[in-house]
Order: sequence, then structure tokens, then C-alpha cells
Amino acid sequence: MCTAGEKQFYAFALISALLKDLPKDWTVGLLYDIACQIHRSLLKWNIMPEWMGQIEFGVSVFHAYGHQWTCQLWYHPQKSEKWRFWSELRQLIPGLRVTGVCTFTC
Repeated sequence: MCTAGEKQFYAFALISALLKDLPKDWTVGLLYDIACQIHRSLLKWNIMPEWMGQIEFGVSVFHAYGHQWTCQLWYHPQKSEKWRFWSELRQLIPGLRVTGVCTFTC
């Protein structure tokens, strides 16, 4: 749980802080670059077993291709109907970020 690189306990703390305030019938999609490792650690060490049914894990597309083939099969966002639904909704969200020279110098 506490290895070099990204510390998993930070993710565990964020997940528990989020889920303790949400209704039990809600499902939360966790799209994270090491979601496969987070999921395996939660199962291996029996961490937060009461919330495992509320979490759907996915590895972001950018990171999925850098992972092992099994991670791509199990955790790729396109393998889930919920992630594809969210991807279709992105067109409804207006672009709020302004980029250009003035962004950094003004």
C-alpha cells in the first residue's frame, strides 16, 4: 500500500471521504491511472469491503496502453457502458478553459 511512486493510501482516503457522504445506492466510477493496482489492493487487504459494490474501476485511456494486457482488458473505460455514456455527454459540456499567450503572462 505504501510503495515508491504514487501512495495508495491517499487514494483510499479520498475514496472513503467521498463514499461516506453518498447514498448507498449510488455507484461511483473511479478513473485513475493506477486504478487496477488500487482495486487489487482493496481486494487483497480487505480495505473498505462495505463500499466495493459502489465502485467501478477504470484506467484512463492514456495510461491503459502502458499497462499489462490484462489491465487493458479489465479496466479500459470502453469496456463499461457507464464510461461510454459519460464520453457521449462530453459534447454537452462547454469548453471553459481559455488558452493562449495571455493565460500565462497576463
